[in-house]
Amino acid sequence: QVQLVESGGGLVQPGGSLRLSCAASGFSLDYYGIGWFRQAPGKEREGIACVNSYDGTTYYAGSMKGRFTISRDSAKNTVYLQMNSLKPEDTAVYYCAVVNWERFRGLRSTWDYWGQGTQVTVSS
Repeated sequence: QVQLVESGGGLVQPGGSLRLSCAASGFSLDYYGIGWFRQAPGKEREGIACVNSYDGTTYYAGSMKGRFTISRDSAKNTVYLQMNSLKPEDTAVYYCAVVNWERFRGLRSTWDYWGQGTQVTVSS
C-alpha cells in the first residue's frame, strides 16, 4: 500500500525553524520525484521545492529559495524540508507528493500520490 506521511509541523515563533519529514511506505522513493507544497486558508496550493531521486536534481520556487531546503535520506526512504527564518505568512498545511521519475517535470509535474499534510503555524 502506497503511503506518504508528513510530520514535523507545529507552532513556531517568527524567525524560528522547523524540519518537515515525508516518510514513504509501500514503495521506494529511489525512482520518484518528490515535491513539497503548501496551502494556506483561502489560498491556492503553491509549490515549494522538489527533488528527482533518480539524479538528485532539486528545484525551488523562486520565492522559496534561501529559506527552504529539500533533502532526502534514501536509507530512511524519507524526504525532508528544512524551513528557516519562518514568517507568519508561512502558516499553512504542508504536503508532500510523488511522481514517477520518468514523468518528473519539476514543480509542474502531475503528481501521483499525496500525503495528508502537516500543519505549520508561525505565530508569536
